[in-house]
Amino acid sequence: MNVKRSLSLAGHRTSLALEPEFWTAAESLAGQRGQSLAAFVLDIDRTRGARNLASAVRVAVLADLTAPQRAVSSS
Repeated sequence: MNVKRSLSLAGHRTSLALEPEFWTAAESLAGQRGQSLAAFVLDIDRTRGARNLASAVRVAVLADLTAPQRAVSSS
């Protein structure tokens, strides 16, 4: 089940629905980068192109979590 949250991105309120596991991972990644969750999502929002924001967040989380695996397999 998705959990809906409202975030303020560049002064605009945006609602985003993600599975709890993606919220947890996004919060963790934001913390590792020294960012708030809103700043982390804003970075994704600025580079997502035409992709739906929720999908873009999921892809960004998965890309970050699988990056170490890709680095090892390409060595």
